[in-house]
Amino acid sequence: MDCAEEIAILRKELGPLVGGEQHLAFDLLHAKLTVATAQVSAEAIGRAIARTGMQAEPWPSEAQRIGPINRRRLQTWLTAASGVLTAAGLAIHAWLAGGLGDALGSGGLTLTDGVPLPAKAAYSLAVIAGGWFIVPKAFFALRRMRPDMNLLMTVAVLGAVAIGEWFEGATVVFLFALSNALEGWSIGRARRAVEELMDLAPTTARVKQGGEEREVHAKAVEVGAFFVVRPGEKIPLDGTVLAGHSEVNQAPITGESVPVPRAPGDDVLAGTLNGSGALEVRSTRPAGETTLAKMIRLVDAARSRRAPSEQWVERFARVYTPTVMLLALLVFVVPPLALVLSWETWFYRALVLLVIACPCALVISTPISVVAALAAAARNGVLIKAGAYVEAPGRLRTIAFDKTGTLTRGESSVVALVPLGEYDETALLERAASLEARSDHPLARAIQRYADACGVAVRPAAGVRSIPGKGLAGNIEKKLFWLGSHRYLEERGQETPEVHDRLEAMSRAGRTVIVVGNEEHVCGLIAVSDRLRPEAREALAELRQLGIDHQIMLTGDNQGTARAIARELGLDDVRADLLPADKLEAIERLALDAGQVAMVGDGVNDAPAMGRATLGIAMGSAGSDAAIESADIALMSDDLRKLPWIVRHSRRTLRVIHQNIVFVLGVKLLVLGLATMGVATLWMAIAADMGASLLVIANGLRLLRGR
Repeated sequence: MDCAEEIAILRKELGPLVGGEQHLAFDLLHAKLTVATAQVSAEAIGRAIARTGMQAEPWPSEAQRIGPINRRRLQTWLTAASGVLTAAGLAIHAWLAGGLGDALGSGGLTLTDGVPLPAKAAYSLAVIAGGWFIVPKAFFALRRMRPDMNLLMTVAVLGAVAIGEWFEGATVVFLFALSNALEGWSIGRARRAVEELMDLAPTTARVKQGGEEREVHAKAVEVGAFFVVRPGEKIPLDGTVLAGHSEVNQAPITGESVPVPRAPGDDVLAGTLNGSGALEVRSTRPAGETTLAKMIRLVDAARSRRAPSEQWVERFARVYTPTVMLLALLVFVVPPLALVLSWETWFYRALVLLVIACPCALVISTPISVVAALAAAARNGVLIKAGAYVEAPGRLRTIAFDKTGTLTRGESSVVALVPLGEYDETALLERAASLEARSDHPLARAIQRYADACGVAVRPAAGVRSIPGKGLAGNIEKKLFWLGSHRYLEERGQETPEVHDRLEAMSRAGRTVIVVGNEEHVCGLIAVSDRLRPEAREALAELRQLGIDHQIMLTGDNQGTARAIARELGLDDVRADLLPADKLEAIERLALDAGQVAMVGDGVNDAPAMGRATLGIAMGSAGSDAAIESADIALMSDDLRKLPWIVRHSRRTLRVIHQNIVFVLGVKLLVLGLATMGVATLWMAIAADMGASLLVIANGLRLLRGR
């Protein structure tokens, strides 16, 4: 499987067998087909594939690595041989005919009848070499009565030979073989761009055991093992720094342009480059589950999920090819019958139509562009999980943002303690920290850090249970305590006028207020403040310049805090005190009003809303399983400036795809017109098609630069 046309053939053959095309996923770059069904045996699938003229083997196998390489090498040699033999045939013909002009005749590059036998032999060998991989596919297409470009080329070449146009027949088959070889090269170029990700992580790790260091294969390193990373080395596995200080270049994973400092307690990622200091690291994931490994798997999966433009091109090609074949038949038959014109002349023009009907340039233009865009995004720290999501950002006009961890750092800090009743600050902090001891929520971490800084001894509360969107409850010294929001306090019916006034005043100051209480009364209030991301204002301003004017904040925080943050960012639309279900409902309303809407969140609490949005974008997902799994696009760093980059990259990709489609169709229409008037020749048609293929491939590969 080395051409998009063959994917269409496999879809038609296997779709009915496996219960629909939705169960098939194609990876053209690696000649890989994934069948997502247990209803059909591998043997039955293999037999169905054999009916198309292709052969299948289980993945992975040694043949998958060696076979395509050998096939490409043979294809290159045969293509070169076809070109040399075509030139040799022309030289022999010119020599025996008394000159190139006599050989080519007076009608341009159309050979006259009476081609010498030695020239015919050279042309015949050129046709055999160039058609070595084409004719078998044409035979299977004919047997299935499903015309494809291989059948079109075969008919055109045989027709040219039948009417004595040996040079043109050989030229057509050579140029078509060259076009296929170049298409294979372009696919290989895109494949290598993706596979660069796989070369990021070293295959060995320097494991430390019993005071000694020894190199072992990264796959053999167990979770919890200690390994050492020397200055200037790549980090082989995800882990947590235990000793040492350094700066780590995370650009290959997160796209961050500046190395980030790493000290004991900080996380490091496989594939990133250590700076000037040595680090001792504890492994936190096996080699197959690192953030880099997940990125590679997701980029692989993304290539098989087609973008809307790609699907449109495939549908168009299905109609286009048989339509032009029918048109060619009419061109051959109607003028000689209706107007008593030359059969040979109109047969030749019909052959030209068949050649230009080849949809290869059109079909290859879109997947090459999409794969290049996916690879460029991955290299810039943006993980796009399907071809469809490459195009979606370019059409956005509305974006909804979560607040905590998205517009703000998500690193809240305690700024005030307000004990009530018989409690003092220490007792209030003890109760809150005990309830939050095992929580990983940003507000919980702020309370934990503050308790540690104050030297407060904390014992986790017993029987802690989460109250979704509201808070926590658990037992401390056999007494039930709870912790939650202003809304939860109101629901419990324990709010007094004094507590209400204090809460309102703190909220108006832009602080998040956590209420701590028991079944009898409120124990106190804890004010927590979060800091804006420094790039947030710049990123939102860039999005407005790109035409995304409707920007909305959806947060579970209180109105006062939400509005204070919104004022700093220049956001007009703010919806606060939202539970996860409320965010989902808000996204549904936005989708009905705006059509295309993106939700940017942390990938955990916002998962339902992100799933409902046209596009779910997870922030800060480096190392976060939930973020990578729940989002359509995952930003591998915490940089909001990647959002306008995604929009620009998407629009650039859409422009390239549209340019390619318009250019290819324009060239084909031009040559079709010239062919109808009798101006275009066979070699001109195939040269135009090959030229179009080369140009759209080069245009698509420009996206690899990702600027």
